[in-house]
Amino acid sequence: MKISLWRKHVLPFALLLGLLVAITLAGDYALHRFNLVWVGRYLGIPGTLLIIGSLVYSMRKRKYITAGDPKSLLQFHEFTAWLGSLMVLLHAGVHFNALLPWLATAAMAVNVVSGMVGKLLLDRSRRHVQGQREQFQLRGLSKPEVEQAVFWDAVTVEAMTQWRKVHIPIFIVFALLALGHILSIFLFWGWR
Repeated sequence: MKISLWRKHVLPFALLLGLLVAITLAGDYALHRFNLVWVGRYLGIPGTLLIIGSLVYSMRKRKYITAGDPKSLLQFHEFTAWLGSLMVLLHAGVHFNALLPWLATAAMAVNVVSGMVGKLLLDRSRRHVQGQREQFQLRGLSKPEVEQAVFWDAVTVEAMTQWRKVHIPIFIVFALLALGHILSIFLFWGWR
């Protein structure tokens, strides 16, 4: 029986993304419920530092640094970027005070989703389609029959390969918007 790409890979991705949203909403609710909104105000700082720290993997991948195991750094990147994003989302909360922070939050959310697509879906999906091809070949199907049998899964994988074209530019937009938000805080905060 053929297990669909959707059930094996896309659904777990959606559940993990839903978990991020659920934790954010529950955390924001708890901060408001227990009158700890001020904690959320400061979660942006460690969240931003974790996101910046996650860039070590990108620097290693592009050979700006040579130290560190790429696989371990990728795991570190994924964990710190996810946790940092969660903290920033809790920092943002459900407050609509200014446009710049919300633009930065939206860019960060798109960047998180595109990063999760790259990690959770693309590699697994390629392996899934290749495994399906091999199973159909073992059953004696001809190459055209195999390609027809995996057509929609292959189309899905091809569409997902475009994620890097979104991930890096959106990160740059996020970084610029976040920097603008941080600078505006320094400029307009009542430092008493």
